[in-house]
Amino acid sequence: MNLSSQTIIIAFIIAGALLMQANIIRYAIFLGGMNDVISSGDKKSTALRALGLVLLIFFLLGYIFTAVFGKPDFMMGGILFGGSIFVWIVLKIMFNLTDVVKNRTLEISEMLVGVIEARDPNLSGHSIYTRNLTMLIYKRLPFSLKNKINPVSIEYAALMHDVGKLAVPEAILNKPSRLDDDEWKVIKGHPLAGVKMLSPVKSFETIIPWIKYHHERIDGGGYYGLKGKEIPLESRIICVADSYSAITMNRAYKDAKSHEEAVAILRDCAGSQFDTQIVDIFLSIPKKEVEACVPHID
Repeated sequence: MNLSSQTIIIAFIIAGALLMQANIIRYAIFLGGMNDVISSGDKKSTALRALGLVLLIFFLLGYIFTAVFGKPDFMMGGILFGGSIFVWIVLKIMFNLTDVVKNRTLEISEMLVGVIEARDPNLSGHSIYTRNLTMLIYKRLPFSLKNKINPVSIEYAALMHDVGKLAVPEAILNKPSRLDDDEWKVIKGHPLAGVKMLSPVKSFETIIPWIKYHHERIDGGGYYGLKGKEIPLESRIICVADSYSAITMNRAYKDAKSHEEAVAILRDCAGSQFDTQIVDIFLSIPKKEVEACVPHID
């Protein structure tokens, strides 16, 4: 085999090695995102994913060894180059399927929440609105806070935050006048009811506390008496989004307030009911972006 032929073969192998390196990086990033309420799995599936990464690294080492110490022919060079393309295609298909599953699961969750909210005309679109506002706040978080939160998980927590109201009688949900003490006690039980409903879903273990404590106050005057940093960061974010949604949406017992009125309420209650930093972040968001979060409910 002449020098030019050998050079071409080595070039094929090096190209395959570079593509395999890119595959490893893509797969590692993919694994890094597999810790949310939809993608996370049991120990066995986690071990298999890690084994896949180890094998990809092993294959890359094989490319390097063959290029440096081996005497590959055109067949070997073609197989190695084609193998890296095959892995790229398989990963692409896997990534696409994962995205499809996540999107379909979110659509089904939105539908189920819609069924729950159909019992109470006061809630129509509230959970989706809260979810949209929560994700808007998340996007504006400084890296030091954003890095602590899984976006998929907080999205589901915000969407499911009022699922416990399925356990609240419609007579209480739809009461047009002020609730009495017993009725208010039932309403205050909806976060715990939601926890009980969601607890059989093992992958929801992480977000259950966020849902349970979304009505806590920074000053400790909430449902369970948590205060300040004792309240999960995700709950503090959902609390602001939930409150803004409730203030600006029509209810049978009150009219909706304007954006400006809602902003004034959030500002006045920052440090007592709401986390001041989260409120400041929310108030920095342009009005048009906040209003774009309003869901379109048919």
